[in-house]
Amino acid sequence: MFALMHSTRLESLHLSIDPVTGLKAVIAIHNSRLGPALGGCRYLAYPDDESAVADAARLAQGMSYKAALAGLPVGGGTAVIIRPVHVESRAALFEAFGRCIEKLDGRFVTSIDSGTSVADMDCIAQHTRFVTSTTAAGDPAPHAAMGVFTGIRTTAMARLGSDNLEGLRVAIQGLGNVGYALAEQLHAAGAELLVSDIDHGKVQLAMEQLGAHPIANDALLSTPCDILAPCGVGAVFNRHTVGQLRCAAVAGSASAQLSNLDIADQLEGRGILYAPDYVINSGGLIYVALKHAGTELPGITAHLSNIGTRLTEIFAHAQAEKRSPARVADELAERLLYK
Repeated sequence: MFALMHSTRLESLHLSIDPVTGLKAVIAIHNSRLGPALGGCRYLAYPDDESAVADAARLAQGMSYKAALAGLPVGGGTAVIIRPVHVESRAALFEAFGRCIEKLDGRFVTSIDSGTSVADMDCIAQHTRFVTSTTAAGDPAPHAAMGVFTGIRTTAMARLGSDNLEGLRVAIQGLGNVGYALAEQLHAAGAELLVSDIDHGKVQLAMEQLGAHPIANDALLSTPCDILAPCGVGAVFNRHTVGQLRCAAVAGSASAQLSNLDIADQLEGRGILYAPDYVINSGGLIYVALKHAGTELPGITAHLSNIGTRLTEIFAHAQAEKRSPARVADELAERLLYK
């Protein structure tokens, strides 16, 4: 465990259990140099406890990088609740987790993430004020999608020479809250949509409402397109899948898209422009961080435009230095976190 903390440069790791509710939770705080750690709360099943801890550590590191490059006064952290096989009361479990957060006295603020809902955040909020994405705070998904849409336009300009998305073939992997909201914005901009999701109902809805073309989940990565937008699970690009890609650029909302940094070099070698995931998908974090700080919606919307500015900077450095944008982004973030 300490080796994991060292390799990811975690500041602290907090483990909590509550036998009454079945709560088993991990809170990883990666870096608080720029402010209190802020990050999502995941509620997922894991093959073992070690996998949950590793997931929390990896995601917390990404949140630090994301916050730094987004210019936010917060650090990075992540909470993972290991989903029990059977739970008597989901509400009681999340209330117990709220008490765990409260004990950290503001060092960690949580928000919605994979497997959790606004209702879960409301339960947490009964026992701590260090939570956002509640009913009162609003859903960050539309703002996350807006940030990704801005990033896709920036990526199209850098790779294809125009930010006009009309007629562009965009393949979206995953039609969750962010993925579907992104699809709606791309459709409004005139893009041709190719979509996949394990939930066939969501695919059907995209076909009916957005004129999307359905693609089998195992075929989407190899489908010819201009821009591939991974918006589902992470680690989608690995040594087995990277050679299948038939796109000009990758720009999507999924977190931790690369299985390792070497994959970024392989994308670069194939002429595929990669928009670093924690830069292009920072819209949700921007919303929850600024909303929690009391910023009004116009100020939040203005800050979202910085995603395109930051990507333009990263792409320019990468082109000049003949390196992957992912490596450039990491160096810029680490300079802000550890200078």
